[in-house]
Amino acid sequence: MFERLQAVEDRYDQLNELLSDPDVVSDPTKLRDYSKEQAGLQETVEVYREYKRIVTERDNAKSLLEEKLDDEMKELVTLEISELEEQIGPLEERLKVLLIPKDPNDDKNVIMEIRGAAGGDEAALFAGNLFRMYSRYAEANNWKVDVMDASQTELGGFKEIIFSINGNGAFSKLKFENGAHRVQRVPETESGGRVHTSTATVAVLPEAEDVDIEIRKEDLKIDTYRSSGAGGQHVNTTDSAVRITHLPTGIVVSMQDEKSQIKNREKAMKVLKARVYDAAQREAQAEYAASRKSAVGTGDRSERIRTYNFPQNRVTDHRIGLTIQKLDQIIEGHLEEIIDALIIEEQAHNLESLNAHD
Repeated sequence: MFERLQAVEDRYDQLNELLSDPDVVSDPTKLRDYSKEQAGLQETVEVYREYKRIVTERDNAKSLLEEKLDDEMKELVTLEISELEEQIGPLEERLKVLLIPKDPNDDKNVIMEIRGAAGGDEAALFAGNLFRMYSRYAEANNWKVDVMDASQTELGGFKEIIFSINGNGAFSKLKFENGAHRVQRVPETESGGRVHTSTATVAVLPEAEDVDIEIRKEDLKIDTYRSSGAGGQHVNTTDSAVRITHLPTGIVVSMQDEKSQIKNREKAMKVLKARVYDAAQREAQAEYAASRKSAVGTGDRSERIRTYNFPQNRVTDHRIGLTIQKLDQIIEGHLEEIIDALIIEEQAHNLESLNAHD
């Protein structure tokens, strides 16, 4: 572990030198890449240096005990050693967590897709509740939400809504939301007062940058058509809606939210890149995932990950067996308790795997 930590500190120092090199400063790509790498190592290096400082202080204090000291001084030095050793254990544990390989997508913005699944109108209403929940959570984190496309129902829910969330670390927090979400409640459309069960699916995609994936023009089929609203009414009389097909994967994205064809094309390309990038990652990780299942599930969108029980004000995350009696707060966007628990569980699982590998 300490060899790896020393290697991280050496690389951090090297990056500091590179970032003051005129050749790097004049190259925006290198400057961005090195700055990003340095920022990713900073916390590990700071904790490691703090750890080394405390170990050195403890060792110096221990060497003092070998000298001739009066009883009072010996007691003070012994107390200092004890206090320093109490700090060493937690720092070692923190360093182990910091050495866990980081998900390269953690710092990315996300594109989320929520769809009403089983349950008709009630599922669409629940999809609307989930969108509002994530919007509130994003707002609390100072992240920006941008609706890219939406298919609303007459009752105000969504058959489908696609939106981006832009902000520092958005993917690292929201990636655990991938899967099927189940709701148990008395629907507004139900006069008999019976509890119904409905589901909505959530897909969380890291927003792909041009450096992540290359999409060639010849691999795209682009169609334009007139946007249509509820009941087939034409929203406008120009061909502003866009449908892009990625021929190698068969992935299709349609966008008609904007009145401008150019804006719809831009949004469609952003979603397409994210889906193609996500598909490529899933394919690459399929074999790995089969041999080592994640602590919080496979990420399969058909996997039921959470139940929201309104009559009992209860939320249960089935992947880690967590039940919280605060549905009224969670549905308002207070997701911290659930997301923090999922992150801790994943870190513990990864740490276990890292120790087993060592």
